[in-house]
Amino acid sequence: MNPILRNILAVIAGLILGSAVNMGIIMISGFIIPPPEGADVTTMEGLTASMHLFEPRHFLMPFLAHALGTLIGAYIAALIAISHHFRLAMVVGVFFIVGGIMNVFMLPSPMWFNVTDIALAYIPMAWIGCKLAGK
Repeated sequence: MNPILRNILAVIAGLILGSAVNMGIIMISGFIIPPPEGADVTTMEGLTASMHLFEPRHFLMPFLAHALGTLIGAYIAALIAISHHFRLAMVVGVFFIVGGIMNVFMLPSPMWFNVTDIALAYIPMAWIGCKLAGK
């Protein structure tokens, strides 16, 4: 297979699988740490309106979803890529951090969560994912 095509497919696979991990964790998070009483987490509007009810423990699963989704996505991209493993893992990290920054503007999360999430869940996890791939 053409190396350029394989590198492009590596990034696409990383984005898809990383997003699937992210969404899977978000989907099960309510069963592990139930949302606050009276919080509507089924819609973005309901989530925005009930964000003030959330305690710090409610932010653990979203952080893990962002961090593990990025980690797995970068790992897959670095593993599949023919060359430029680090750059392609970072491309996945950049895609995810852009989504994280968009999330900061869409949801009124506490500032401590926004800073922690942006600083630790994306680029550092993409770096670790690349290192774990051994490339």
